[in-house]
Amino acid sequence: MPEYGYFLSCEQYGPAELIEQARMAEQAGFQALWISDHYHPWNDEQGQSPFVWSVIGALSEAVSLPIQTAVTCPTVRMHPAVVAHAAATSAVMTNNRFRLGVGSGEALNEHILGDHWPPAHVRLEMLEEAIQVMRRLFSGEEVNHRGPHYTVENARLYTVPDEPIPIDISGFGPAATQLASRVGDGYVSVMPDEAMVEQYRKGGGGGKLVSGGTKVCYGTDKEEAVRTVHRLWANEQLPGELGQVLPSPKHFEQAQQLVTEDMVRENRVCGDDLDEHVAELKQFADAGYDRTYVNQIGPDLRGFFDFYRTKVLPQLQQTL
Repeated sequence: MPEYGYFLSCEQYGPAELIEQARMAEQAGFQALWISDHYHPWNDEQGQSPFVWSVIGALSEAVSLPIQTAVTCPTVRMHPAVVAHAAATSAVMTNNRFRLGVGSGEALNEHILGDHWPPAHVRLEMLEEAIQVMRRLFSGEEVNHRGPHYTVENARLYTVPDEPIPIDISGFGPAATQLASRVGDGYVSVMPDEAMVEQYRKGGGGGKLVSGGTKVCYGTDKEEAVRTVHRLWANEQLPGELGQVLPSPKHFEQAQQLVTEDMVRENRVCGDDLDEHVAELKQFADAGYDRTYVNQIGPDLRGFFDFYRTKVLPQLQQTL
């Protein structure tokens, strides 16, 4: 039976706001939490970017929902041994309610130390090696590793959870999806792509967790909602690999000039039409996703959570 979670946006909200949203999500009946892991927002209008591991620590005390990063890049900005340390502590603090979502990252967040930003195939090689390193560290053993991308010497995590931490891999194309099916404990995407889910399952993913995410803008004025999405999240309508290679929020703001309000209107659910909101989430279930997370872009968060608690989530349950 599909589950529905709430997607916390670190790019748009500060720590206290994220904690409050998580509480509201749990009260509204959402079953899990995603949280983004960014050094920068996509543009200055979004305006925030707290350190995700500090927020997860607070979430572990504020709510009882499962929590997953969506997604962490454990390859350039942070060494996988450091990510493993943070993830292990998060799993202990949440009593094994934590999943580590990982991906090959974006230059926006990962090039900040001046390191070369590698091409996609190299980033996937780095990600696979990083996962190997983190899994060894999660066991609590002393790790010595010298690979093509990472070196670890005499590293041991003393605070580790009782159960292995699931590592879910983000895939937006065949190569990343193949990696996810081969070495991941689950698959993550923000596109309701049935073909990618089928590739993942047939490639080795079997019955493992497949999670998807989307954004909506609930509001009683549809056109105002469209303008809000265009102002805050026009970056999501940019084509191709721009999202992975543009290096700063200013570059995204320049590229977003190519995105029109009509493009937003055609590609994002805006307003308070129940059928549109239900259909947006249902398409993930129809594509084979086990769990779908939704983020509210607009300012009417209380209205969003009331709408989903009383109408959208009950309607989704009725359509199963």
